[in-house]
Amino acid sequence: MQRKNSFKKISLLLLLVSFMSFANGDQKNETGGIKQEIKEYIDHHLLDSYDFSLYSYTNENGEHVYIGFPLPVILWDNGLQVFSSSKFHHGETVAEVNGNYYKLYHNKIYKTDAEGTINYDAEHHPTNAKPLDFSITKNVFTIFAVSVLMFFMFSRMAKKYKTGGMPKGFGRFLEPIILYIRDDIAIPNIGKAKYKRYMPYLLTVFFFIWIINLLGLTPLGVNVTNNIAVTLALALITYVLTTFTANKNYWKHIFWMPGVPVPMKIILAPIELLGTIIKPFSLLIRLYANITAGHIVLMSIIGLMFIFKNWLGSSLSFGLAFALALLELLVAALQAYIFTMLSALYFGSAVEEHHDH
Repeated sequence: MQRKNSFKKISLLLLLVSFMSFANGDQKNETGGIKQEIKEYIDHHLLDSYDFSLYSYTNENGEHVYIGFPLPVILWDNGLQVFSSSKFHHGETVAEVNGNYYKLYHNKIYKTDAEGTINYDAEHHPTNAKPLDFSITKNVFTIFAVSVLMFFMFSRMAKKYKTGGMPKGFGRFLEPIILYIRDDIAIPNIGKAKYKRYMPYLLTVFFFIWIINLLGLTPLGVNVTNNIAVTLALALITYVLTTFTANKNYWKHIFWMPGVPVPMKIILAPIELLGTIIKPFSLLIRLYANITAGHIVLMSIIGLMFIFKNWLGSSLSFGLAFALALLELLVAALQAYIFTMLSALYFGSAVEEHHDH
């Protein structure tokens, strides 16, 4: 009886493998093309853009239809050139503005002719002139939108506190988070005497990163913190605040450490100075790498459903993608927490009063 059951299990397993192999065999010629399409889609998803596209589809005539809205393109090319990104038609046409022609090529704007000619060097890099670009891209638009949202949320809470009342609605959800940042991040790392001067920045950076990361998990295709320029700007603010608010004890322990022999002081001083730059660098790399890796892995797993095209592989891919999406919700808050915590730690080291004997 036991041998019959084992035989049935083995037969069922062989049948399942044969079914999957048969299905994959029929799709062998299509797999390479699907993989390339998935790779291109992921690359496009990670890039910034000059319009806010919610989604796109191919109509009956084989044309790509984009659902969204254009954003303003602002260039400096012998004067200010302002026009709508709809003139590019998602990179398919050349934009003509005041007798000048511009082409969107690999997500960058180049000056060209009426035919959209792009010239290349020996390494196949474009040699066309690039005007100074001050455009409102999708990431910039999202930053403005989140900034307005945060101003609206916290200004309402501030008005309630000024009148002696308790915040209502969404403010009741925000209040315990604000108190947590104050009592468990700012005060323990900076100290009760000096934490208040850093609270506006700590609250701003926490909620900004958190909200931006959450928007990145929506179908809007917003990926602000996987842009290294954005994480660099945030890290630079932390670095500037740390550097220009530090007391003399902070610099003394960097350039001339108490209680250390003079030869060692000379050796350690440049290392300590380099450490002040490495700290904010680790902030920007950590946030950028974690968010970017999360998006790539999640979208790659979703793409596996279109490669397998069978009930077993697609179901497993969907289940894994769903579980990873839930994990990304935690990562969105965790990265905001880590950035805020480390910033508070750096501020605390900058204003700490040392008592050397």
